[in-house]
Amino acid sequence: MSNDEETFRKLLTELRLLESTTEALQNRINLVNAAMAELAFASATIEGLGKEETGTPLLVPIGGGSFIKAQAAATDTLVVGMGAGVSVEKPKEEAKQIVDKRIADLGKSMSTLQQQLGQVMERMQINRQQLDEVSLRLSGKRGTGDVRKAQGGS
Repeated sequence: MSNDEETFRKLLTELRLLESTTEALQNRINLVNAAMAELAFASATIEGLGKEETGTPLLVPIGGGSFIKAQAAATDTLVVGMGAGVSVEKPKEEAKQIVDKRIADLGKSMSTLQQQLGQVMERMQINRQQLDEVSLRLSGKRGTGDVRKAQGGS
């Protein structure tokens, strides 16, 4: 096996690995986007509840695009998920701060993921260029060999 063939195989293997890494990063970015959208909705809801009075009719989402009718109870405290299935009752302002901090943290994670994705994409582009160069060299060698065979066979 020639040095170019070995280089070609290594570049191809690395390119496949980079493609799967790209896919994984894009999936994580999509998950972070979904979480940020959900938290933004929660933040807006907390803010909106502050403007409503006790007894105000509400539609509460229960999943799957379905809602139940309810009435606003005291809106000075809210139950906030803390992670690992634990929820705690917090004053409204503190609950909003918790949600907003999570949004900010996810924004930082998103930035890091996008930076990583950019680096991987850049490396993929370099590998593709190198792969093209090696491929041309290999096809040139094969083409030369075929010509010699054709000339020698005549």
